[in-house]
Amino acid sequence: MKELSIFLDCGLSIGAVTLLLALLYDSLVGDPRWLPHPVIGIGKVITFLEKKLYPASDGGSALANFLKGMVLSVITVASTFSVAALVMLALHLAGFSTAVDNVLTWPALLGKLAAATLLGIAFAGRCLAEAALEIKGLLEQGDLVEARRKLSWIVGRDTVNLGESEIVRATVETVAENTVDGITSPLFYALLLGIPGAYAYKAINTLDSMIGYRNERYLWFGRFAARLDDAANYIPARLTGLSMVLAATMMGFPFKRMIAAWREDARRHPSPNSGIPESIMAGALGVQLGGLNYYQGQPSHRATMGRPLVPLEARHIGQAVQVMALTTAIFAFAGSAILIGLGKWL
Repeated sequence: MKELSIFLDCGLSIGAVTLLLALLYDSLVGDPRWLPHPVIGIGKVITFLEKKLYPASDGGSALANFLKGMVLSVITVASTFSVAALVMLALHLAGFSTAVDNVLTWPALLGKLAAATLLGIAFAGRCLAEAALEIKGLLEQGDLVEARRKLSWIVGRDTVNLGESEIVRATVETVAENTVDGITSPLFYALLLGIPGAYAYKAINTLDSMIGYRNERYLWFGRFAARLDDAANYIPARLTGLSMVLAATMMGFPFKRMIAAWREDARRHPSPNSGIPESIMAGALGVQLGGLNYYQGQPSHRATMGRPLVPLEARHIGQAVQVMALTTAIFAFAGSAILIGLGKWL
């Protein structure tokens, strides 16, 4: 019982130092292409379960398809959480635990570095920043063809016919939205449930990105996954909004304009969460986001966010990345302060 108690305290919780080391890992290493990412494994699990539960030839009733999607989602999230917890338990049983009398022992230090690495892999800050800034550089070089191609790697909309301003809009929108999905939400769940919590959130987000669509196939099968993602992001998105407003204000952007955009425009976004960072980013930069997008040739109109005080330009991508970085720092600082207040330094 004592060993289980120690594991639950250390395996399902993190300390301030681990959190900061994880963010440092993400900022320095990111997601190198040679290193297999856990999200790829989560995606393969989803694909396997979808083939078993919902083959292409399966019509089924709306209720039956909804229940199948719910089963797939629960299995995916539960198995991801369990695998991450087992990895932490393995580290603990191998002696790489912080629950020792002297935290400066080599096993404890190696365990801390391993935990920070595992958590850092769950963040996507560097990857997102690099992709966005690469697109910015291509636009500044006048290479729209390559900019469109690189943009297609990070957005779901059609990019082949986009002009420069639309490329900028898509990039700024994805930076704003993925500040929540890729950084602050996994950080939030790491604070609540340690590394397994962060990876359980990654499973939820991956489910939404793979089956959470409103098309004919996934309207009911993916509905539970989409609603689960909305619920999981509800609190983190609003905390991120507060952090983003503070970050952008510190950078000199107008506070009142961001608050007005948040209050007036966020609720018009089809997502109950994505409209918050997008509207704040639009208000900060003085640009208008949203509008007409195409997905597999089909038009989709999104409510506009912010007011077009200045035209969208490549420089706005760099500003958006800076806002994202400072937002992350503020969110992490607040989280670390809470952990220290709870006595969880390491």
